[in-house]
Amino acid sequence: MSTANPLPLWQPDPERIAQAQVTRFQSWAAEHHGAPSDGGYTALHRWSVDELDTFWQAVTEWFGVRFSTPYARVLGDRSMPGAHWFPGATLNYAEHALRAASTRADEPALLYVDETHEPSPVTWAELRRQVGSLAAELRTLGVRPGDRVSGYLPNIPQAVVALLATAAVGAVWTSCAPDFGARSVLDRFQQVEPVVLFTVDGYRYGGKEHDRRDTVAELRRELPTLRAVVHIPLLGTDTPEGALEWSSLTSADVEPVFEEVPFEHPLWVLYSSGTTGLPKAIVQSQGGILVEHLKQLGLHCDLGPEDRFFWYTSTGWMMWNFLVSGLLTGTTIVLYDGSPGYPDTAAQWRIAERTGATLYGTSAAYVMACRKAGVHPARDFDLSKVKCVAPTGSPLPPDGFRWLHDEFAESGADLWIASVSGGTDVCSCFAGAVPTLPVYIGELQAPGLGTDLQSWDPNGEPLVDEVGELVVTNPMPSMPIYFWNDPDGTRYHDSYFDTYPGVWRHGDWITVTSRGSVVIHGRSDSTLNRQGVRMGSADIYEAVERLPEIKESLVIGIEQPDGGYWMPLFVHLAPGAVLDDALLGRIKQAIREQLSPRHVPDEVIEVPGVPHTLTGKRIEVPVKRLLQGTPLEKAVNPGSIDNLGLLTFYEELARKRA
Repeated sequence: MSTANPLPLWQPDPERIAQAQVTRFQSWAAEHHGAPSDGGYTALHRWSVDELDTFWQAVTEWFGVRFSTPYARVLGDRSMPGAHWFPGATLNYAEHALRAASTRADEPALLYVDETHEPSPVTWAELRRQVGSLAAELRTLGVRPGDRVSGYLPNIPQAVVALLATAAVGAVWTSCAPDFGARSVLDRFQQVEPVVLFTVDGYRYGGKEHDRRDTVAELRRELPTLRAVVHIPLLGTDTPEGALEWSSLTSADVEPVFEEVPFEHPLWVLYSSGTTGLPKAIVQSQGGILVEHLKQLGLHCDLGPEDRFFWYTSTGWMMWNFLVSGLLTGTTIVLYDGSPGYPDTAAQWRIAERTGATLYGTSAAYVMACRKAGVHPARDFDLSKVKCVAPTGSPLPPDGFRWLHDEFAESGADLWIASVSGGTDVCSCFAGAVPTLPVYIGELQAPGLGTDLQSWDPNGEPLVDEVGELVVTNPMPSMPIYFWNDPDGTRYHDSYFDTYPGVWRHGDWITVTSRGSVVIHGRSDSTLNRQGVRMGSADIYEAVERLPEIKESLVIGIEQPDGGYWMPLFVHLAPGAVLDDALLGRIKQAIREQLSPRHVPDEVIEVPGVPHTLTGKRIEVPVKRLLQGTPLEKAVNPGSIDNLGLLTFYEELARKRA
């Protein structure tokens, strides 16, 4: 399939290649660690996976990682799951995130933008001071290494300060965005039992204020492990009884004290839902995230002190954590809190202009929405500083590549389109940005350094130019150290390693092309991926099936050829129930309030029944394949279904939609 478009859409010029940090890293690694000095990125990547230990040692040296006690070796055990990185080493993530304060104290570390689109800077010195003050107060509150600290916060500077202060203490950060309903938040936070909760009184979105004080009160009631609640008055309300004021905890002028923790000490918990049970509570380590993000942001995204890094995200998505790590490279990060399309579809481009963003990350869906709405970013805004646009969240269709390229080319700009793909599970990218490689329409440039990314068939044989399962055959430092409340590791193992023993299977369909680029085709499982925020179908079922009219339901998320995402909800009604406007409204309200507005289905469709496996599990993936046009005999094993006749409804629906 890769030979269909042999001419690249974009080629980096010789100056960009020479100046790229990955080029300089390769020359240095060749001199100091035996990396290949020629052969470009392809040769460097091969070396990085063949000599995994040496590569990661080189990354720590190149970026000046400060180990307060040295490591015995790079990789104590490379088996998956269970790889053991840098045994003996101690360090602190927050210390590295604040290093630029010593040389660039008065320059902005953060640029905060709300829906007025006017940037407000927070300097490196001020960020460091607030982190120092808050870390000291957390210790006073009795927060110790390993304790969990939670944030119910939008993308505001206080969220960054709280994360870094938590890491400085050696505690474990976890966050949800305030558009999550109480049930969604409790399903996450109750698993990890936080001792501190940072909250806002509400947030602004789409020109409206959304009061969240009732939700916060419910969280306080339902989280018995809380020792303290910290109130951030974003909407200007008074501090609730028994809560602490943010301003009083961050007013002191104190040097941060950084707890030196083992390399594999937990840094944060992210949440990714499977299809059954509670969201998985994924724990990643201080050291693993530090070195993975230095590699990804420094070498792949080519970020440094002169850059401004803007990614449209919320605190409920791993891209927020990834954005905060921009600080590790000395980069100014842009925090936008608000609707992606307020007051108009062009909003994000206006923010990129006003903040001088050099790398701008967004969703593929937003790019396609701009194209459809007739937005002309490079014509209508001064985007001369934007060197790279990085779409993610879902695959960017070929039309999106062409549109972005042409819009910038008309203004004479040399735009690098770095489509990236990764996962909450590793809080990083498996494939994507490489500043020294060409960009081909519809393709990600290459697998990441140190990542042995392959496409496998069901028998575990590698495929080239054919669709297969995304697998990673060697450990990555940011892979989960464990899942919370998974004492024997069964859930962790079953999530990634049950298909191919000892090999990470991610759950995406991909093609690795003969030229080494990567095409992502969407999920190979039934996880719902809406605007980059993943949610398990079980969450939807729990909310919907509380309604007495709903006997059973089935929800499917399907990537569309135009870059859209179709998420129908199929409902099997109780006897006598009717799917009228009133019931439709209650279904959507239940999902909006209990889960999140972005997981309200695109359509609610009445069905004669929901098909199951013989063991009683709803068959989501086969129905998804049917709706994508796969013939019935290829979409499902007929012998495993309780009522094969039910599948003809979904087959007929796919035919009508086609």
